[in-house]
Amino acid sequence: ATISLILQRRWKKAKRLGFADECVPPRVMENAARMLVLSGHPKRQLPFMQRMMNGPLKGVVASQAKKQVAVRARPEHYPAPYAILDMWANYGGNALAVPAGKPTSMEAIAASPTTKNLVRVYYLQERLKGFGKDSDFAPKHLHVIGAGVMGGDIAAWAALRGLTVTLQDQSIERIAPAIHRAAIAFKRKLRDDTQVRFALDRLIPDPSGQGVRQADVVIEAIFENLEAKQKLFADIEAIAKPDAVLASNTSSLKLEDIAAGLKHPSRLIGIHFFNPVAMMPLVEVVEGRESDPQALKKGLAFVRKIDKLALPVKSAPGFLVNAVLAPYMQEAMRCVDEGIAPEVVDEAALAFGMPLGPIELADTVGLDIAVAAGKQLASGISEPPRKLMELVNAGHLGRKTGRGFYTYNQGKPQKGAVGQVPTGLADRLVTPFLAAAQRCVEQGVVADAELADAGVIFGTGFAPFRGGPMNYLKERNEQP
Repeated sequence: ATISLILQRRWKKAKRLGFADECVPPRVMENAARMLVLSGHPKRQLPFMQRMMNGPLKGVVASQAKKQVAVRARPEHYPAPYAILDMWANYGGNALAVPAGKPTSMEAIAASPTTKNLVRVYYLQERLKGFGKDSDFAPKHLHVIGAGVMGGDIAAWAALRGLTVTLQDQSIERIAPAIHRAAIAFKRKLRDDTQVRFALDRLIPDPSGQGVRQADVVIEAIFENLEAKQKLFADIEAIAKPDAVLASNTSSLKLEDIAAGLKHPSRLIGIHFFNPVAMMPLVEVVEGRESDPQALKKGLAFVRKIDKLALPVKSAPGFLVNAVLAPYMQEAMRCVDEGIAPEVVDEAALAFGMPLGPIELADTVGLDIAVAAGKQLASGISEPPRKLMELVNAGHLGRKTGRGFYTYNQGKPQKGAVGQVPTGLADRLVTPFLAAAQRCVEQGVVADAELADAGVIFGTGFAPFRGGPMNYLKERNEQP
């Protein structure tokens, strides 16, 4: 019903803009088209402004469009959008009319490394979509313990995808902010009051934890304290259904240590989401040393059920995604300690193709979280970066406090001029990232290099046009 409403709005908008002559229900579409053809009505002219934009103002429109595209995609990274604008502005939208020798021709675009790597990324995504297909597990009820930002957003996403969700925390007052955030997200996503109400009805505050008894999947998302998690899972195990999936969203504690508090440690797996939950497509499904393979299959099926991409990983510090991010971000902060401006560090990463610079990423995640993750995951580092600790000790934790490495105004970083980016800075930043990805493959954290590429692209946003870190390493090593 939701998809139907969205399509109806788009059809009506297409008619209003002049892209369609009529908007009718699908069941009468053929008959309506036949009547329109036989009616003899003259061809409808485009509105005046659209005629101007496709005529005298075409050059101006193309120029403005290029500026808008440039905000999100650099021409050296993604040439296709610029080629499309060139075809429209100079060749009447006829791709075949562009001379083969031009860099904006179909031949040049089809043969570009970006095209080859993006096709590869498509097949990597399809492989991730395949995980969980071989299971008949069809979860209907999710119970989430911990209504903080992560737990609350996991619960909201699952409710949006059609599951009944009970959300537990110590009091209704702790749960209320998560429900409020969910209501705002549902209104923005669904744009229909009835559908919003249905989604909110599926998200049930449950301070006493009664939902554990009926849940098909139980996810723990409380603070990172081993003793607290062990006690919680011991309580859950005593009342949960025997076939329910028990999962932790931990990112820094060992799954085996948490499972030690269970009578049947084989029941516990990891289901690790990334923040922000609604935007990040990847979920790591973690197999501990004693995890039951059937429990893992159910975890993969659950992730598929809620329309996320499931990546099977072995239990290891940081799993895959955080394990590659930590040394990358640590290297970026060392650059700042050496006197390189945060803006310059971030620009070097953006020029490489990252969607967000590592310094701004640290501010976005929270500098206190970055410190905690660094202690757990960054091996071989005697002490944390100096500037990072100065900011944390002063209470400047990034975007959430309005100041970190950058100062924030209405959630947006206030950056100074970049200036000259030192030669080799991007390579310096990316080298520990690539080394960590290779190490995860060699240690069996992921099954193979393809899954490492898939996980890092969809879990960190690593430059998709490069095909993933392992693919980039291979191509770089093959260059003369």
